[in-house]
Amino acid sequence: MPAPHVPALAGEGPLSYAIFELARTHRGHAAAMLRKMDLHPGQELLLMHLFDRDGQTQSELLERVGVDHSTVSKALRRMQDAGLLVREPATHDRRVMVVHLTDKGRALREPVAAMWRDLEEISTQHLTAQQAESFVRTAYAVADAISGRTQPQEQPT
Repeated sequence: MPAPHVPALAGEGPLSYAIFELARTHRGHAAAMLRKMDLHPGQELLLMHLFDRDGQTQSELLERVGVDHSTVSKALRRMQDAGLLVREPATHDRRVMVVHLTDKGRALREPVAAMWRDLEEISTQHLTAQQAESFVRTAYAVADAISGRTQPQEQPT
């Protein structure tokens, strides 16, 4: 597949444009894989967090996935309509909604894991293991810089 045409102005931020292209391409491929499981992009991330700990509040899930409230609420509503989860008021505060996976939702654990493994294999097929590890560290460093988080200082050896 030929490289996309890069507009001249992207030369003002080549790393940022590369991140944009990577995110667009990766998300598009992931979306196609998710459609085969009748999931929408982002729903697999909510499922992953619920696989780790079922019974989280909507607020906890919102904090973990880092997207706005309306996006999480819409995704959870779609997932509830699809029979993947239920939302019910917390016993300690009826205004707080607790999210629980259904049997149908729990059954997606291995298909989501397999999809994630396949996406990883596709994404890293032209990289060595060392390049992939370096990319992950670099990607998190860029994310930390953008979000204002500080990096732990490496100790001299």
